[in-house]
Amino acid sequence: MKYLYLIGFLCCFISTNMLSKDYDASLFGIESDGRTMNTNSIQKAINFIHKQGGGRLIFHVGRYLSGSIYLRSNVTLHLKEGAVLLGSTNPFDYEYNEEWTAFIFGLNQDSIAITGKGIIDGQGYQVAQNLVSLIQKGVVEDPRFSNDRPYARIRPQNIYFKGCRHILIQGIQVNNPASWNQQFDQCSHLIIDQIKADCKNYWNNDGIDIVDCDSVIVKNSFFDASDDAICLKSHHPKFRCKDILIYNNTIRSSASAIKFGTYTFG
Repeated sequence: MKYLYLIGFLCCFISTNMLSKDYDASLFGIESDGRTMNTNSIQKAINFIHKQGGGRLIFHVGRYLSGSIYLRSNVTLHLKEGAVLLGSTNPFDYEYNEEWTAFIFGLNQDSIAITGKGIIDGQGYQVAQNLVSLIQKGVVEDPRFSNDRPYARIRPQNIYFKGCRHILIQGIQVNNPASWNQQFDQCSHLIIDQIKADCKNYWNNDGIDIVDCDSVIVKNSFFDASDDAICLKSHHPKFRCKDILIYNNTIRSSASAIKFGTYTFG
């Protein structure tokens, strides 16, 4: 029954998105030249749409450079085909929150989505190399630094959502993270559908990590990972993964296609 509810949620989410108001990124002065740093402009656009009751922030063809941004309730990032949300190569453009570093955060939000046929490109290899240089120069502290490999938690993931409900990630490509590609932690009612994840440019490039989540579907997607492709974990002793459905995916992995573990506290 839970999966029928999730499918119903997906249909409802799609129809609601079709009726929701669209806001072009250019309306907020967000530049598509691949050079202008858009972090503040994108965040103000997300905040504005959230305050208006929700809608879609539309990115058309172009390369949109940014550091860490935070999704808010009832807001969808919609990447048209040819749109690339490009992560900065400067490690200082990313924030450390909830013990992780990420490009796109979602913390305790409801009804959020990233959709379309565009690309999220974390430029993770260059970010990691720049972080190595900063650690070696003593500018950044990393007690766990070893063999030119910074600790995974201080390298930005492309997506990190924690404590969120009613999430849709659909159609997009999620590529080149500096750490895990995408992590969903203590989230519920999550659908991953028809995405492509190319994450084999650096260490610990898991395709997707589902951590202590309830009611999840991962379907019709492609994962190419230099570590675990789909990994279910439990980071907290009071939580656990339950009601997870994974089907009709194509996977290539240098470690495990589908893995249960690494952390299993719950």
